[in-house]
Amino acid sequence: MYYEIVPMDRSHIPQIAALERECFTDPWSENLLEDALFDTQASFIVAEDGEAGNILGYAGLHAILDEGYIDNIAVTPDARRHGVASALLDVFCRFGAANLAFLTLEVRKSNAPAIALYEKFGFQRAGLRPGYYQHPREDAVIMTREFGEKP
Repeated sequence: MYYEIVPMDRSHIPQIAALERECFTDPWSENLLEDALFDTQASFIVAEDGEAGNILGYAGLHAILDEGYIDNIAVTPDARRHGVASALLDVFCRFGAANLAFLTLEVRKSNAPAIALYEKFGFQRAGLRPGYYQHPREDAVIMTREFGEKP
């Protein structure tokens, strides 16, 4: 599977909103995605099919001072197990290693494949947020990867 990681732009929003609806029970709306896209503390990237131009996945990061928070990582069902999520996460981990003290995220406690991916990238379990997710209600595992203080 051939794809490129590119910065998200406004033209990606309809496909990303559809991906959100496909992947999450509480998806981000097009309006929320557009607001996030133009947030100066945020960075959103997409994995784009190099041939058809379809979005295979996307990820979002907010960075404030030396702290990073991964908002979302989503991959289309057909593109899963092809390294798309790893490629997206790798971009943010490289950015974090160069610019941040740590990255953090939340993941559904039942999402074993995502937890395994994050652990592969050096994230460690830092705690639980009881009842964090709705539809269905579920705890979130807080995961963090530390890079050390930056000058």
